[in-house]
Amino acid sequence: MAGTVASVEALFKVRKGAVDIITVPELGYVAVEGQGSPDGQEFADAIRALYAVSYGAHFLARKQHGQAPRVMPLEALWWADDTQQHDMITAMAGGTYDLAGTDRARWRWQALIMQPEPVGEDIITRALVQARAKSVPALDRLRFLRWGEGLCAQVLHVGPYAAEAPSLARLHQGITAAGYRPRGCHHEIYLGDPRRSAPEKLRTILRHPIEPC
Repeated sequence: MAGTVASVEALFKVRKGAVDIITVPELGYVAVEGQGSPDGQEFADAIRALYAVSYGAHFLARKQHGQAPRVMPLEALWWADDTQQHDMITAMAGGTYDLAGTDRARWRWQALIMQPEPVGEDIITRALVQARAKSVPALDRLRFLRWGEGLCAQVLHVGPYAAEAPSLARLHQGITAAGYRPRGCHHEIYLGDPRRSAPEKLRTILRHPIEPC
């Protein structure tokens, strides 16, 4: 297990079956915060807004600089304010609870897409103006932020989102074995597109911030 990341691209390269310890530096993101099931309309609207602005920023950066980084994968932070729901999510992380037993309508989330350099707040502001002209939903809740997640553990999950419990258990077992404990919010990075991939082939990075015990 290593503790540093050499490049932005390295953040998305996870060894199959391994729990990796990495350091996520401060990076730019576009983000939309909300509540409810990932299958709900609010989450769908947030994704549409994030991609509209991210692709707009990509083309603006390419026009301005002659080249631009690729549009990065969708990410989401998940948490619950309600104590019972929090306990359920914790049990899932230990592999002792199933998604079917949670009230996902009460989940809180922040959907994000990373914006590598040279994309910054100025380009995002211009991309927002373009997206508003196309009546994209949820733009009023979209913001640009800079965020350093710091020390994290992550594992690759292959398969349906609803079958993450064993992978989450492996992640948390790896965190404990390395002498750390989790902090902050559960973090997912969606490398696969559910519209184009069979559920059993979906690839998701499960990440959690950590700190020494």
